Amino acid sequence: MIMDNKYKEGSTVCAIINPTQKLLIRRYVDRIYYCKIQSDLAHKELVYFERELMNCADKKSGEVLVKA
Repeated sequence: MIMDNKYKEGSTVCAIINPTQKLLIRRYVDRIYYCKIQSDLAHKELVYFERELMNCADKKSGEVLVKA
């Protein structure tokens, strides 16, 4: 089976529409990522296509963006 996903299960990513909210990838099935909100794991899952996700900025980069 060839995996064509960019992000691995268990990775932390952010949605492009809400880059301050960290998401934990729970599953990847049929080109869809099933994610949990990292700060609220009891919240229902969110689903995204790969093009809607991005790597989260590290803490230092995030602080610079906030100060600008």
